[in-house]
Amino acid sequence: MNNKNFLDSVEICDIKIDNITINDVVRVVEDIIKNKEQGYLLTPNVDHIVKLRKDREFQHIYRSASLVLPDGMPLLWAAKFLGTPLKEKISGSDLFPRLCELANEKGYKVFFLGGREGAAQKASEIMKAKYANLQVIGAYSPPFGFENDRAKNEKIIKMIKEAKPDILFVGLGAPKQEKWIYKYKVQYQVPISIGIGISFEFTAGIIKRAPLWMQKIGLEWLWRLMMEPKRLWKRYLIDDIQFFWLILRQKFFKW
Repeated sequence: MNNKNFLDSVEICDIKIDNITINDVVRVVEDIIKNKEQGYLLTPNVDHIVKLRKDREFQHIYRSASLVLPDGMPLLWAAKFLGTPLKEKISGSDLFPRLCELANEKGYKVFFLGGREGAAQKASEIMKAKYANLQVIGAYSPPFGFENDRAKNEKIIKMIKEAKPDILFVGLGAPKQEKWIYKYKVQYQVPISIGIGISFEFTAGIIKRAPLWMQKIGLEWLWRLMMEPKRLWKRYLIDDIQFFWLILRQKFFKW
């Protein structure tokens, strides 16, 4: 991007996060599609930062990304605490409708991959009802464990290649979705891929997203925990607590 009036990136726990707005992201996506390039976007949250400490493959995927965007208010708070504030929170769940809106306006084709059974198809129906010209040319929720089945992966890659989307949304959860994108992106040849976590379920109404006021004050994690306590308690109450120590360490001990 040229003529930036913002910092190129902010470093949080050794991860460089692009300091841009969602409108800047839309322009980057347009440029990649117009120039017939191939890239992928990452939206790290606290859980990503913690997982990255021990996962070298995940680290490599981050270094190769087109954009790395801050998903969650805790990252904005951390950046401000470190003296390098970020401009805006840009989550996968916010990017999903914004890029569907872009596709509707520009005639780009999109493909929905992932989510619980039926989630991608239901999300497709809802988004097409919202955006009259949106071309959702594929919606598929693969079975659990598909990533370890060569035949199932080949089937999915064939579906995507034949559909020829401009944007591929992948909702498999982290780091599975990012690793799947990185492993197969050369084979399926889509200009832009982005992991969007649970966004298909949010859109389909299978899981209710946190109220806007909770999102704005950084309590979306608490809402998610209340919605799915058995699945998420360890992530939020044990694993992700490490993040706060890592930020203090970066601030006062400079790694």
